[in-house]
Amino acid sequence: MKRKLIVLAVFLIAATIYFLLFHKNKTLKYIPENADAVILIDVKNLKRQYIASFATHPSQWFRGKGKKGNTNFIQESGVEIPDFFQIFHIKNTSFLQWYCVFELTDKQKFSAYLKQQKFVRKGENIFQKDQLFLKIDGKKCIVGTSDLAFEKISHSMSSGKNVFNADSFIDNSLGSISFISGQRIRNFSIDLNSDEIEIKNTPKTENFAPIISDFQQKMLFLDAELDAKNIRYFSAFFNVNLADSSQVTHFKTTAELEQVKDTIITYGYDDNFNEIEKKTFQTITQPNYVIAFQSKDVEKTWHYFQNKKWINAGNQFTAIPFQPNFVEKNKTGMEIKSTRKPVQLSSKLNENYIFVRNNPLLLSSFKTVTATEKKIVSSIDYIFYGNKGEDYYIILKGKKEELPLILRW
Repeated sequence: MKRKLIVLAVFLIAATIYFLLFHKNKTLKYIPENADAVILIDVKNLKRQYIASFATHPSQWFRGKGKKGNTNFIQESGVEIPDFFQIFHIKNTSFLQWYCVFELTDKQKFSAYLKQQKFVRKGENIFQKDQLFLKIDGKKCIVGTSDLAFEKISHSMSSGKNVFNADSFIDNSLGSISFISGQRIRNFSIDLNSDEIEIKNTPKTENFAPIISDFQQKMLFLDAELDAKNIRYFSAFFNVNLADSSQVTHFKTTAELEQVKDTIITYGYDDNFNEIEKKTFQTITQPNYVIAFQSKDVEKTWHYFQNKKWINAGNQFTAIPFQPNFVEKNKTGMEIKSTRKPVQLSSKLNENYIFVRNNPLLLSSFKTVTATEKKIVSSIDYIFYGNKGEDYYIILKGKKEELPLILRW
């Protein structure tokens, strides 16, 4: 009898663990048909990874015991946590507009949560905090970086159509980023390792190791080199339409950060109403940089940039916010240089990559960061993007610390 009870108990425990950590509803109910990009996060995979990391780091077992902190986390705010976080982008909208939909289990709790988090009502059932927008739609909540597509998303939900399954996007990884074009879906896995996050569509990540190793030896803040295809991708990312008619074939840049004193001049009046000049000083972080464009036809490229109003009468390149600079033509294209301090271009590798190293000066330039955001940024070592043919690889490398990333954040 005891043996049967033990077997039954083991079975019940195993079944509970399976349903809590492994069984997943793979139906993606809230991704609309006109989505062209989808980010999925496997919540139960994330839970298993967190539990495994927590169990192997005893120093964290009693962390926070006795502390009185804010316990009103998202899972306690009347929102149902799905098996997959579903974040999507809608076709023909700004790249910066991303949305997701959650089911509400307790609208009263959720309303209290919004108030506690200082969301401001912007309209009927629409709330905003900074760049985050929410719309309560019946028993659902639409969340986005904009409110421009809320009506379209509401209509899509009311239609009851469901065309996607998680297996179309993700395969055993922690998450995925997928791009949809007609019937074609291109998937990029997201993996969270001890001190890095990897996004890739290829197992051949060792092909990028020599480039990463080379720049780890240097103290540059930014170094990048892109061909025409990658230039189009990234110019679109920044809402800049760099068309093929620009004739640009290659891009190279190198930048360093420096903290400088900036003088602010204002004018006022003394007691006799005489105008007086007032000078104040502030310390700011500025990049020193050089940018080189290669072109099939230098004159056409120059005129293209002028027509776009990216080059002004003083030969300053205005498409980037860091001024002052000076742009000039050469035999192969043009160069843009910051005028305060010269920087030399690193050697050309004929590769496609972007390498950004963390710098303590970055945090000093962020005026409105929370303690959590500051902790996340300060724990990053570098970010690398690489492309070889159809292989793409992005790595966000954390600094070496005792705790893995999942327990640091």
